[in-house]
Amino acid sequence: MRFILASSSRARLRTLRDAGVVPEVIVSYVDEDAIAATMPDATTAELVQALANAKVSAVMQGLDGDRLVLGCDTMLEFDGVAMGKPGTVAVAIDRWRHMRGRRGFLYTGHCLHDSVSGRLVIATARTTVHFADLSDDEIELYCSTGEPSNVAGAFTIDGFGGWFIKAIEGDHHNVVGLSLPDVRRMLGELNYSLTDIGYPTP
Repeated sequence: MRFILASSSRARLRTLRDAGVVPEVIVSYVDEDAIAATMPDATTAELVQALANAKVSAVMQGLDGDRLVLGCDTMLEFDGVAMGKPGTVAVAIDRWRHMRGRRGFLYTGHCLHDSVSGRLVIATARTTVHFADLSDDEIELYCSTGEPSNVAGAFTIDGFGGWFIKAIEGDHHNVVGLSLPDVRRMLGELNYSLTDIGYPTP
């Protein structure tokens, strides 16, 4: 059974590898902004789930044979607004000035499609993130690394941003972009186990 990660995220790939599974990677190249534009009234949870589903659908179209395809999408909800990647240092700095000392909700939509049965299962995970009360100098220092410009919510917990996350409530891996417990449960719903996707056996 081929296990395919429909994502360009190095953090998601590293999470799976560190947990004993090495997937194939096929990037979907879906236009996330275009999809989001068609859903102006969607909640953050609905939006990340729709994008995860779209990534899986795009990758499945170019494949044949038996395979499981996993797609994910992550956004931070802050003050009721869904936030993806800032894109620029200036936007990242502005976001951090609003986020410091407060909390947000990190959502990840997951979609797992089984080509054998034609079934797909979905899961949306939420983790509460408490941000440290950074000084202006710390915000500018962190944002100058370029890291927050290219990640959902303008922060990481497993990189340069780890210094500035005060606490989390929920799944740590979800903050990285992929909930391992949810993926395990989704595999079970499709009648697969971790060993079917390459988890080490004795």
